[in-house]
Amino acid sequence: MRSTPQLYIVDEHNSRAQRLSTILDFVQEPHQRLDYAQLQQRLLQPEPAVVLLGDTSQPPQALVEQFPATAFLMLNSNQADLLQFGNVVALLTEPFQYASLTQQLRDCQEYHRLLPGQQHKDQAARLVDMVGNTPPMQQVRFLIQQVASTEANVMILGDSGTGKEVVARNIHLLSQRVDGPFVPINCGAIPADLLESELFGHEKGAFTGAISTRKGRFELAQGGTLFLDEIGDMPLPMQVKLLRVLQERTYERVGGNQPIKADVRIIAATHRNLETMIEDGRFREDLYYRLNVFPIDTPALHERADDLPQLCMELIQRQHQAGQAKVKFTERALESLQLHNWPGNVRELANLVERMAIMYPNQVVDVADLPAKYQYLEVDSYIPDYPESLQERDMLNDLFQGSDDDDELDQDLTQSMSAEVDSWQLPSDGIDLKDYLAELEVTLITQALERHDYVVARAAEVLGLRRTTLVEKMRKYNLSKDESA
Repeated sequence: MRSTPQLYIVDEHNSRAQRLSTILDFVQEPHQRLDYAQLQQRLLQPEPAVVLLGDTSQPPQALVEQFPATAFLMLNSNQADLLQFGNVVALLTEPFQYASLTQQLRDCQEYHRLLPGQQHKDQAARLVDMVGNTPPMQQVRFLIQQVASTEANVMILGDSGTGKEVVARNIHLLSQRVDGPFVPINCGAIPADLLESELFGHEKGAFTGAISTRKGRFELAQGGTLFLDEIGDMPLPMQVKLLRVLQERTYERVGGNQPIKADVRIIAATHRNLETMIEDGRFREDLYYRLNVFPIDTPALHERADDLPQLCMELIQRQHQAGQAKVKFTERALESLQLHNWPGNVRELANLVERMAIMYPNQVVDVADLPAKYQYLEVDSYIPDYPESLQERDMLNDLFQGSDDDDELDQDLTQSMSAEVDSWQLPSDGIDLKDYLAELEVTLITQALERHDYVVARAAEVLGLRRTTLVEKMRKYNLSKDESA
């Protein structure tokens, strides 16, 4: 966590500086009085600082401009013109008042906390899998770093797939318990009659099937962090037992009577509305307040859509490291994905990225390549304009290529085409072969589509084409059931 800014008073108006110092002492705000030269030396250090700057032997503007990462409060009304500089937070004039002084000191702390590119650089680098720079993600990072060093119980709230366990793991990694284990348990995935044994362990013979003593998750997490995922799915009887452990910090294994100290930090998570569950009698209010000491809301993906390109890059890189093919998305494809509501959040995005990598390995995906429900932009697909020599050869191949497994109707069409070709005669005045073949191609494609009730796959078979090729030709000639009707 970034250190609290040092507070300095620099003012050659000694009586004013003394009055200000007295007030800061009264409100228990640590500070130091320095002269101009001493201040310059201090500001060259990397520690953040707030300077209450009054009369000085040197122009104050030079100091303000030299140290833009330092927050200043000006003490002389003649310095009001310096408010044009962003790091001059306010003008603090006599008579000094507690309310305005504390508010302006708080604003100076915010100036340091939100410095561009410098927010918690030391610990942000240690956060893992926290992808995204939107305000909701910055807020989550800030909350993680604020609570990590404490022993407070944390409640992580958010929809499924928003990365609640990622948040819990980062709290553990930044905590004093980082050398201890991080033990997760999904309270909704374990049958109610087994959950107590899973949490607290059991002694040999405690119940049928207990053939040996077994440690529970609390014991496995000793000295570390226990992550209770989907706490909202925990049965009421188990909630009572968990509350007792949180209150007394001891527990016994099932079938045992020897108390065990619970030296664990509790982080809980749920996608449910626990306050509504309390009203319905499905969750204990006293347990809720024990767990919900420090809540953190994980934002849904649609609330931070600007993070989606960065998330895609991260997911692609992870899949590549796992041995899968890479895939790229065009800017238009990413814009379309940003318009999706993402009910499955990051988990849904990860599934889509994996699917696209399977369908288009090491290729580039455009809007038209996305599944239909992710296509929010009307984008014209690229249709190649091939040289005439290639087009004419393609037309001739399409006309004379047959299919070995056509059914009887398709064989009739092929035979009739062959008979008609045999009877063709070149007109004495010649023809425009390209136009003639194009008209013939449209006619034959239309007949094939009508014969098979516009089932493109069957029409492609009788024409000896790949389905994708026929689709492109239908687009080229504007052929569709409605247009042909």
